[in-house]
Amino acid sequence: MKEINIAKVLVNKRKEKGITQDELANYIGVSKASVSKWETGQSYPDITFLPELAAYFNISIDDLMDYEPQMTKEDIRKLYLKLSADFASKPFDEVMGHCRQIIKKYFSCFPLLLQMGILILNHSMLPKDPDKTTLLIRETKELFIRVKNESNDVSLTKQALYMEALCCIATNDPNAALELLEGMNTQILPPELLLASAYQMTGRIKDAKTALQAGIYQNIVILFNFFPNYLLLCADEPERFDEVLKRALITAEAFDFKHLHPAVFINTYISAAQGYITQKRNNEALDMLEKYTEIVTGNIYPLHLQGDHFFDLLDNWLDELDLGIQLPRDEKTIKQSMTDVIVNNPAFAVLSGDSRFQTIIEKLKNNWIV
Repeated sequence: MKEINIAKVLVNKRKEKGITQDELANYIGVSKASVSKWETGQSYPDITFLPELAAYFNISIDDLMDYEPQMTKEDIRKLYLKLSADFASKPFDEVMGHCRQIIKKYFSCFPLLLQMGILILNHSMLPKDPDKTTLLIRETKELFIRVKNESNDVSLTKQALYMEALCCIATNDPNAALELLEGMNTQILPPELLLASAYQMTGRIKDAKTALQAGIYQNIVILFNFFPNYLLLCADEPERFDEVLKRALITAEAFDFKHLHPAVFINTYISAAQGYITQKRNNEALDMLEKYTEIVTGNIYPLHLQGDHFFDLLDNWLDELDLGIQLPRDEKTIKQSMTDVIVNNPAFAVLSGDSRFQTIIEKLKNNWIV
């Protein structure tokens, strides 16, 4: 992260020029003590001195100040992961205060604003206060709107629009989400398909395979974001529900998805359990919850994005993602969320007296505490 580093620049440029603090002070017309304070960061030069200093060292004022209100992709990734860990170990309000300071400081760094909005949204349930959560979601929504309206990066604006729509859904404003999203389902070829074709035409076969693997990987992840919602919508049609679940589990087995991306796959078990409850098939619901618990209390940590023997060309591609291979929340927060989604889910209240359900709750709580 770049700050105003005029002190460091002055020291380096003065030494390059081979002059003393006295000589620089005499040229500018200030005391040696003033130059000393500038170079130690105790104070900054008056704004009227900046053109003279820049001209004297034959650099621009921007170079003199060495300030750029932007952060690199790697800086953003490191900051995100640090703040995510802070949310799991420090008081929520303290971390939020730090987040707001960073947002204010880098308010024109749109890639950062997008990730800060996602960070806060992913941790907005931590206060355990619905009203506070709603306010936080609205706060992140404003960040996404700024990115959407102000950024010139097409990819960023598209991501920001979808995140804005997600905030609308989370705050029970479906009409606003529809206004944002309807009409956006224009059919276009996936960029990975075009990229692979270009690579193949230029003889870069391995790069073509990598692009296609990335496309398959992304679409499998997207598919398993669709299955849980579709399962719940089909709960009133038991035969269709069973067919959807059957196809989801067959697809998951084909791609070994519970090992490839367990954090996404487990949502299928939760929705299946909720659907079975709706159909009063409590034993099947408990079967799904036991499978869910087996995964989330198993050897899947630390959770991160990864390839496998099939997706064996993705390492570099995964590293280039905004957060790299890391998931958007700290491990402790993830485990807590995995427990809360069962323990605090009113859909499973009907199971509270069942011994199998009590065993599930105990395992989940022990996993979170550990």
